[in-house]
This record gives sequence, C-alpha cells and structure tokens, in this order.
Amino acid sequence: MRVRFSPAPTGSLHIGGARAALFNWLFARHHGGTFILRIEDTDVARSREEWVLGIQDTLRWLGLDWDEGPILQSSRFGEYLAAADRLLAAGHAYECYCTEDEVKARNEAAIAAGRPPGYDGRCRGLTADQRVALAAEGRPRTLRFRTPGVGASTFTDLIRGEVRVEWSLIHDFVIVRSDGTPIFFLANAVDDLDMGITHVVRGEDLIDSTHRVLAIRHALGAEDRPEYAHLPLIVDAATRAKLSKRHGAVGLEDFRDEGYLPEALLNYIALLGWAPPDDGDEVLDSPALIAAFDLDRVTHSAAGFDRAKLDWLNGEWMRRVSTDELVGRIEPMARERFGDRFDGEVFPAAVALAQERSVTLRAALDQMAFLFVDEADFAIGPESLDKLTGTDRVGEILDTAIAHVESCEWNPDAINLKAPIEEQLGVKLRKAAPALYAAVEGRHQGLPLFDSIGLLGRERALGRLRAARAAVG
Repeated sequence: MRVRFSPAPTGSLHIGGARAALFNWLFARHHGGTFILRIEDTDVARSREEWVLGIQDTLRWLGLDWDEGPILQSSRFGEYLAAADRLLAAGHAYECYCTEDEVKARNEAAIAAGRPPGYDGRCRGLTADQRVALAAEGRPRTLRFRTPGVGASTFTDLIRGEVRVEWSLIHDFVIVRSDGTPIFFLANAVDDLDMGITHVVRGEDLIDSTHRVLAIRHALGAEDRPEYAHLPLIVDAATRAKLSKRHGAVGLEDFRDEGYLPEALLNYIALLGWAPPDDGDEVLDSPALIAAFDLDRVTHSAAGFDRAKLDWLNGEWMRRVSTDELVGRIEPMARERFGDRFDGEVFPAAVALAQERSVTLRAALDQMAFLFVDEADFAIGPESLDKLTGTDRVGEILDTAIAHVESCEWNPDAINLKAPIEEQLGVKLRKAAPALYAAVEGRHQGLPLFDSIGLLGRERALGRLRAARAAVG
C-alpha cells in the first residue's frame, strides 16, 4: 500500500489539507503502508519556497512523518514533458494555437446561444501545414488531451461508490501550458504511475479531476488504476457554509499561534468526517487513532467545523499533559509576550492554576497576564470596572479585604476572604467576588482569587486593592 499527500505550495497548510494529510498518514500507518510527501508545484508562478518549507514544518508540528519525499514536481518536468510527447505522438494529444481571449470569446458566445461552455475542439484537426502557419504567426502553443467523444468515464470510490460522468461533458483540456510547464492532470498521472500509488485519499473538490487523470493513465498504457477515496467537504458547523477565513482561522499556523496543542488539533481533525468504531471516548492520541482508523467509517456528508468542540478538546489535552510539560510549551510564548516583566519563579505556579481553567495556551496567558505587568500599567477593563463600581457596599468590601490582606499569614488558606467578608459584613462572597477579581486581576473572573493574591505578593495586592478603593470613592 502506497499513499501520498500532495499539497500545492501556494499558501499555508489549511484544515482541509491537514485532514487529507492525516487520513493518508493514518491509513498508511494502520495498514503498514508507505506515506509519501509530494509537493505539487507545477504552477511555478504561484508556488513559493517558504510555503514548501512551511508545509513541512506544520506537518512535523502535528506529528506527521513521511517515509519518502518531499518530492518536488518542479524537479520532474522532464518526465512530464516526455510523457506529453508520447501522448502527442500516439494521437492522444494535439497542439492548440488558440489564445486565451479567443477561447473565452467562444465560450461566451456558446453560453449566449444556450450551449454549454468548454473548448470546442477548434485545433483538433489541424494539418501539419496549418500548425506551421499558426506557429509562424507567433501564437502560443499548448498541448491538449483528446477526450473520447462518446461513452462515459467511471470509477468506484471507496466512500461514494460508483462515480460516472459522460465524456461529452469533459472537453479537451490543456496538459502543457504555452510556457512549457505541465498541468496538474498530467503531472499527477505520471507521478502516481512512477511512484506506484495504490490509494488516493483526498478532498471531494478534486473528484472531477479524477476522470482526466485516469484517461491520461490509460493513454500512457497503464492497465491498472489506484483506489480512490474522496473525503467530504469541511463546512462551518453553524452556517454550513464552506470553511473560509470568514469563519475563523483555517491555516494551521493560526491555530498554533492561538495556543492550540498539536495533539488536540490532530485529534480534532481526525474527527472531521470520521468517528471511532465504538462511539466512545473522542480524546484519542496518535496510536489510538492509528489502531482505529480505516476508510469505511468516513462519512459521505459534509463535516462541520465546530470551534467550541475544538476548544473543549484542546482543554482536555491541556489537562492531560503534565504541568511541567505545559510550562515548557507555554514559556516561549510567555517570554515573548511579557518581556522583562516575566518572572520565572511565579510562572510555573500560574501555569498550574491556568491549566485547569484554560482551553488554549493563549487563554492561559490572558488569565495570568495580571501577574506580569508594571503596576503603573495595570488597568481594569471597562466591563470589569462596571462590575466593580456596581457592586453593593463595594467600599466596605474593599476596606475589609485590605485589612485582612494587611495582617493575614501568606498562604491561600490564610488569604481566604470568605470569612471576613461574610462574617463582618454579612455579604456573600459570590456577590463580592467580581469586584475583588476586578481589583486584583483587572477582570471580574479569572484565576482563583486567593491564589492570585498570593502570587502577586502582599504589597502589590494591597496596592491594587487600595487603588480600587480610591476609584470607587
């Protein structure tokens, strides 16, 4: 069994591409096969070296390794053009001298006349003299594949069953551009043949291209064909619209920068259109996914991308790793964010508190940010300030808190403000808590209040409580 992941380096790796990579990787690992990384960079004008490297970095971050590659199609143009020459010599392809503007104009005329658009075969029957004359005019020369005029193309998809289209709906298509570079269909067919690909697992947006690739394979003399499995679309869970930037971050780098763990993202992507066989625990590591994965549990319907479920799953993974490991993962982000205000002694304790309450690494940093700020820069957010000033008897609450923090022993149990506030004032702590949180952390909810006061230190905590007391008058 040999499978491949074949991204085009025209941008960063997105959720759909990552799922295709993951499903190929899981399929290969489950069956003891070979996973190949092939970079389809035949579109030289749009491909970038930084995206070639970025795709590899992102796959490594997810934990996806490959057995062969990366193989760049740009290094194999000779093989593709040799195959094109064989197709031309055998009559399966022909030279076309139509300009893009001419093809566009004829398509528009066809639509206006009620006919379907598509290449009309204008250059199919050119004589040798006509080709020479057109070339002498300086016209661009492309190579087009000659599709059958009758019958239908069919193949059996492992997910969708039989897929069929009439050849009359597939017009002659370009396989070599006028600049001499090969088109995806040709390169795909040649590479899958040369690399012995047995299964092609990819998104359903590529299902129509399969007919063209299979036709080229057959014309090149291949008697066999790979098994195909086209994965369902990924859509926004709420709107059912095709996933795009408008529906949140879809580039894997975006998720990494937002503080999602690779284990969690890998786990979540695996659940987009696939489910474990026992419908049990959805929190699965790579070995569990490999053991459970096969294509027969891939759904036909579109998979809904649900950010809330991803957040839940990421939170579960944050609590599965040890606190020491989580400290190591989040510390580079913390040092970059807090600069010289970063305190390496306080930080591990802050991570331990945030670990139980955060769904991403960035959210954990947000929660602990009040610990790593100059007092002159500390501020209470507008909504939290409203909570502070709108609390009944807030002046008395703050006075009581200040008096207690001034004199208590310095540990979370002794700092506990429940007894003094409830016994001295008769105010329930849950009523007073938002104001106290706002005064200490700058937001009306966050890390455990008494632990936070302890991590701040007595003088910094008193300074904030007194500042809040002055603010409420």
